Amino acid sequence: MIFVTGGTGFIGKRLVNQLITSGKPVRTLLRPSKKSPQLPFGVSVEAAVCSLRDATGLQAAMRDVDILFHLAGTERLSSRARLNDIDVQGTEILMNAAVRAGVEKVFFLSHLGADRFSAYPLLRAKGMAEQYIIQSRIPHTIFRSAPVYGPGDQFTSSIAQLIRISPGIFLLPGNGAAVLQPLWVDDLISCLMIALDNHQIDQQIYSIGGVDFLSFRRIVEIVMETIGIKRRMVSLSPPQIRMAGLFIELFGRFPISTLWLDTLATDRTTQLDTLPRVFGILPARFHTQLEYLKS
Repeated sequence: MIFVTGGTGFIGKRLVNQLITSGKPVRTLLRPSKKSPQLPFGVSVEAAVCSLRDATGLQAAMRDVDILFHLAGTERLSSRARLNDIDVQGTEILMNAAVRAGVEKVFFLSHLGADRFSAYPLLRAKGMAEQYIIQSRIPHTIFRSAPVYGPGDQFTSSIAQLIRISPGIFLLPGNGAAVLQPLWVDDLISCLMIALDNHQIDQQIYSIGGVDFLSFRRIVEIVMETIGIKRRMVSLSPPQIRMAGLFIELFGRFPISTLWLDTLATDRTTQLDTLPRVFGILPARFHTQLEYLKS
């Protein structure tokens, strides 16, 4: 049995669908909520309703589970994210429960730049979560991923939304020179599926990204070209944009998580050959996969 946390999210839904399509038995974790869960459509999946803070419930939810994919996190909630409660302490509780439940392998999706001593809350939380996974002594593989894009993401889709609603200008964090290596979501899912049956990657941390090194300014330009809308880019410091986002969230929802701005603090790139060399995957080119933004 494969257990997936974050199985109703942007990446999790695609992974759950692919696992089930390939004939794997899957159970996904649903946090208690008054809202109807966004489970993958048209597939049969077991669900366990439990909080990442509920040690007893998690152990019961992982009964008969061999493999754990830990994708859950709260960064999409921006200023309302509970990084310490969910991403950090939730991972600690989850791993303790996994040890007691006899889980045999853990896959964890982290971020490029994750470091438990980072000055940036999101990257620090991911680094601390990685440490709990390592300390559990369960065989594990950690993927430090570049920003992942695809339909329903909080990267390109959010940029496109900001472009559409901006009155003639686009606020660019800094000078837009930070370099990113966007990773197509289907390439990430393929990587996770291949890793499932590759025991040679146990106890490893892989930094993965796409095939393009692009400045954030160039990424915004490509999104503008794709959706056919031109805006004048105005540089603003990341702290100023973060403050603007927090102010907007007092009255509604800012399209991009203010925590995501941490990824623009420095270049977020890694070696180009990891996916082809280790997993046999040739990543998609960024500009060829953006048709979903036009709708």
